[in-house]
Amino acid sequence: MAFTPLNALNEFLAVARRRSFASAASELGISPSALSQAVRQLEAKLGVTLLSRTTRSVALTAAGRRLFEQAGPAMSQALEAIKTASARAGEITGQIRITAPALAVPFVINPVLPRFVALHPKVEVEVQVDNRLVDIVAEGFDAGVRLEEFLERDMVHVRLTEPFRFVVVGAPSYLQRRGTPDEPRDLLAHDCIRIRSPTTGAMYVWELERGKKSWRVPVRGPMITSDDHLMIAMAEAGVGLAYLPEPAVSARLKRGRLRLVLEPFAPRVPGLFLYFPSRTQVSPAFRAFVDTVREIRLRRSPVGR
Repeated sequence: MAFTPLNALNEFLAVARRRSFASAASELGISPSALSQAVRQLEAKLGVTLLSRTTRSVALTAAGRRLFEQAGPAMSQALEAIKTASARAGEITGQIRITAPALAVPFVINPVLPRFVALHPKVEVEVQVDNRLVDIVAEGFDAGVRLEEFLERDMVHVRLTEPFRFVVVGAPSYLQRRGTPDEPRDLLAHDCIRIRSPTTGAMYVWELERGKKSWRVPVRGPMITSDDHLMIAMAEAGVGLAYLPEPAVSARLKRGRLRLVLEPFAPRVPGLFLYFPSRTQVSPAFRAFVDTVREIRLRRSPVGR
């Protein structure tokens, strides 16, 4: 049976997980050229091509995907076992990787992560902020954060927030200059800060509802972005109307820097959820993280939901 160097295998898995030599090299603490050479040596040893490389991207070949799917979990368990062996009795060690959209950062970073790090200082937590709909299994994440409408049916999910609304907001200066829309169709005559999906590249159609009736409005305007912070800043500057989660703009609404428009038509969503593939495959570190999420939820909810 041919011998496969474990160091080279671990380095390949890092590239496969991150889809980037530069990012994987930074994680491993080596140079991209050394990492590339190690992967090529592994490919030569196995007699197959594991990665398809271009100047802009890295993709798994069929053989690479098989190796990633079969060896990835085993390598993670082995590394976890090594860390656990050096831990004190009852101490949790390991690494957690989570992907979350910018909207969810306040609910992941504050208050969950400070509490979790205080309880489990030997666990390394990586949070990648990404507004794409990420395939957490394919990209090597333990969990992700999404709105309920984007959850896959076979995923376990844990509530992070209460339900909230998506609202249309505008700066007082904009509303004074352009007037206030009264009906969803009035948005077609306004400057709107449009949203491009980072997943599909398509323009997002603003969704509004009232009772059983709903509207999908293909708004127009002078600016396009997928970044909530930039959207809020431009709305405050009077560039146009913006469509945002209400929790993201609540402080600015209270201070009068933004105003709600079309409030009777604001749709309500069930909230944000932490999701992950299976209850039976989670590591002790991630199980402790989920326990911390639930603890924080119980503290913040008056009815313990």
